[in-house]
Amino acid sequence: MRIESRYNGPPGSGNGGWSAGVFATEAGGSELVEVTLRRPPPLETELTLVDGAVRDPSGELVAEVRPAGVVDAVVPPVDLATAVAAAAHFPGLVEHPFPGRYVCGPQRADGLRIFPGRLPDGRTAAPFRAPEQVSEATVWAALDCPGGWAVLAPGRPYLLGRIAAVVTALPGPGDECVVTGALLRVDGRKALVHTSLYGPDGSLLGAARATWIAAEPGP
Repeated sequence: MRIESRYNGPPGSGNGGWSAGVFATEAGGSELVEVTLRRPPPLETELTLVDGAVRDPSGELVAEVRPAGVVDAVVPPVDLATAVAAAAHFPGLVEHPFPGRYVCGPQRADGLRIFPGRLPDGRTAAPFRAPEQVSEATVWAALDCPGGWAVLAPGRPYLLGRIAAVVTALPGPGDECVVTGALLRVDGRKALVHTSLYGPDGSLLGAARATWIAAEPGP
């Protein structure tokens, strides 16, 4: 496995959702899995998955892949117009901890450009136009940031720690989709979130539950 540099998250590391999707795909099989990131996934590095452990060439643990059980994490949908209106108020357009991220970075013209804005009920929503090449990792990536932005706030960065996703179908190239996110609870530095991805016809394409971890304050 290799996380190409274009699929970055914070500088120098892979996007959490994309990387987790790559690891889950490598695990294969029909069983749902949960991916726990133990360190920022390195870019352009050969990674191996053995007995549920993702390691770099030095043997350092990068992530763990384990059975997930049931992923019951559906966030209700909104129509495309509502998602577009919410995205216009995406906080990351004004202040973004990592503006070059592949999924939600406003500086990335070649990224997924998913800009989750807050709905009146506290959920997030964003439109998502599927790229020309779509894989399960694409869906995992799309299910990543809308959950994080349900808890992210100026001066309060969070990073993905754990995610489990179920992919029921892949969007077609260029499909105009909608992704929604919701914060369930905050426990100390941990935030539990759910996300869902819907196709142009309103069908559920994927859902995820994830734990985001508040970044340690700087010196």
